Amino acid sequence: MTASDAAVRHGQTTGGFEKTPGWLDWFDGPRTPAFVLPAGAVDAHCHVFGPGAQFPYAPQRKYTPCDASADQLFALRDHLGFARNVIVQATCHGADNRALVDALERAGDRARGVATVRADVGDDELAALHAAGVRGVRFNFVKRLVDTVPTDALSRIVEKVAPWGWHVVIYFEAQDLPDLYDFFSAIPTDVVVDHMGRPDVTKDVDGEEFGLFLRFLRENANVWTKVSCPERLSVTGPRALDGEQYAYTDVVPFARRVVEEFPDRVLWGTDWPHPNLKDHMPDDGLLVDYIPQIATTAELQRKLLVDNPLRLYWPELSREGA
Repeated sequence: MTASDAAVRHGQTTGGFEKTPGWLDWFDGPRTPAFVLPAGAVDAHCHVFGPGAQFPYAPQRKYTPCDASADQLFALRDHLGFARNVIVQATCHGADNRALVDALERAGDRARGVATVRADVGDDELAALHAAGVRGVRFNFVKRLVDTVPTDALSRIVEKVAPWGWHVVIYFEAQDLPDLYDFFSAIPTDVVVDHMGRPDVTKDVDGEEFGLFLRFLRENANVWTKVSCPERLSVTGPRALDGEQYAYTDVVPFARRVVEEFPDRVLWGTDWPHPNLKDHMPDDGLLVDYIPQIATTAELQRKLLVDNPLRLYWPELSREGA
């Protein structure tokens, strides 16, 4: 084992990069979930970081993570019981998708990707990304993570990726939805919202703010959402009850509402290796055990974890009933 390999294994950062102060390393000992995932389940939101010595972090990044390699992601996939991954380009890599492409090529047909591209992206680059397994492009509107990109530039990107059959992933915070509502509604491709638009779970699930998000889904049949990342949204966090852990119960009413009203347009993912967390680092096994709280029947669980992600990312398998 090289020094670089050892650093990656222990959650450090290689390549001369210094990890952002306060950053929590991902938990390298997740429990085996009590919830048995349905056959063919997809972790539809996860990342790879570097390793920085091989895939340097972007100069314009807002944070520097610890390394989290493709091999470590695949080990987690197998430990938790997932069949496939959807790997989302991390903002710390900017529009340099080399780490993402490397992970997709290592995974073979067991992974698809969501890339970040610039408005001047060319057909050759799009063709190469598509061949590697990319099926979507991500727009990040969270101001603390990225610099603002004009919506006309984003519209040019949509025009370029739409012929490839790609969808658009959007990441924003609940308070910003009113200003972005019309732009999002005008996107002609399928649209996937990360983490339910980050609702404030201290507010009423029947309140105006979350009501606008539900209205957005109702009015736009092309919009999907990930009901993931309760560890980012929760105020109560994981708790202990009679010696057992149960997870993020204050997020449950929000996610369950979405799963039950839009069962054919929901996805779920671990968000491994959980970037930018400074409060607590979740156990990914515990996150899997959160799933039955929000998808309470076997039918809903299969839609969330198998049918929906296959339809969006592996339509050829969906048609075959895989």
